[in-house]
Amino acid sequence: MKICFFTNTFLPHVGGVARSTQTFLEDYRRMRHRTLVVAPEFAEGSAPRRIERSVERVPALQNFNGSDFSVRLPLGAALSDRLGKFKADIIHAHHPFLLGDTALRVGAERGVPVVFTHHTLYEQYTHYVPLDSPALKNFVSDLSTRFANCCSGVIAPSESIAELITARGVERPIRVIPTGIDTKMFESGRRDRWRRHFNLRDDDVVIGHVGRLAPEKNLPFLADALARCLRRHENAHAMIVGDGPSRAEMDRIFGDARVLHRVHFLGQRTGRALHDAYAAMDGFAFASHSETQGMVLAEAMAASNPVIALDAPGVREVVRDNANGRLLHGDATPEACARALSQLVRNHDARQRWTAQARQDAAAFDRKVSARDALAFYEEMIAAHDHAPSDSFADRWARLVDRISIETQLVADKVGAAAGALSHSFLGAPSSAATS
Repeated sequence: MKICFFTNTFLPHVGGVARSTQTFLEDYRRMRHRTLVVAPEFAEGSAPRRIERSVERVPALQNFNGSDFSVRLPLGAALSDRLGKFKADIIHAHHPFLLGDTALRVGAERGVPVVFTHHTLYEQYTHYVPLDSPALKNFVSDLSTRFANCCSGVIAPSESIAELITARGVERPIRVIPTGIDTKMFESGRRDRWRRHFNLRDDDVVIGHVGRLAPEKNLPFLADALARCLRRHENAHAMIVGDGPSRAEMDRIFGDARVLHRVHFLGQRTGRALHDAYAAMDGFAFASHSETQGMVLAEAMAASNPVIALDAPGVREVVRDNANGRLLHGDATPEACARALSQLVRNHDARQRWTAQARQDAAAFDRKVSARDALAFYEEMIAAHDHAPSDSFADRWARLVDRISIETQLVADKVGAAAGALSHSFLGAPSSAATS
């Protein structure tokens, strides 16, 4: 099978969507399928050579408004030529905006079915857009639904997201397929590497967190809960893997609590360094409400870490309360979270029981299972597309083309006007969305 991905973020960035795309790409190639990734150029560089050979880069404005997101610029003939030579059997879009609309156009022009993975609750990321507002959040949510209904099928990374997008009006076939993880790699980390680096004792209990340090991750809450726990237990430490704009606020919270000397920031890590970081932990803390799947939770569990988390979509499918950790009410206070973290620190028997179950539960998220499920869904969509009336795809495209046209307004006459163009485009749209 020949599979073409369209994504607004990819290597060398290491966010959730980029990692998901890379994981599926590598697994498909191991299974002898051909792949092509259409992704933005990044100033930081490119993917490893073995992957970059399968990537067609397009010009883009980098790191829009402090996010990992790129706004692509008009496409050239090189992409059209490469797509023509590749002759994809299926197109897989990873965003409903920007290169997502390109995926739909290419699918319509070439008669290829398009599958869309609903990776993100996009309305929870509108703070990256100037003049964020409730109207903008509603518009982004509505446009994501309309985009999904213009595709042949939709992949939801968790049951919670499948239920949510169905309630919002997605009518296309939906398949729940989480991004898989390499369980064996996360089982193989060296526990002593980072513990020796930070001069930790054998009886020190390390509570970890991995992810981008960004506002949507609810990190002030997490830092508050961790700080309370560390103040109560002299042998408790926190290990934070990742970087981002919320780092300064976390430093302030830990500093005010006078526990900053027991909080160890590793920055952004990948590969062996990341596996070793997970292995150094005794538990994992998570407070985000914006996830669509619990990929880092599964990684932590594969590395024998029970998880303390708030109930949220994408989390409840992974964490089972008092089985592989603690799943707290979504509206729990930092104090309630701190008490659960304290339970992990002081109750060795509970921690051992949760650890054993976490290792066992992680097997359900192995990447080989996810790759096989996604390929089976592709085959269903290709078969359905081959037998569909010839105008059905074009009709769906026509219903959305005026909505997708808003993306063209993202391209400003000059870089300095890009943010203004984006906010103007979005803020002008909700009234028409309400009447369409």
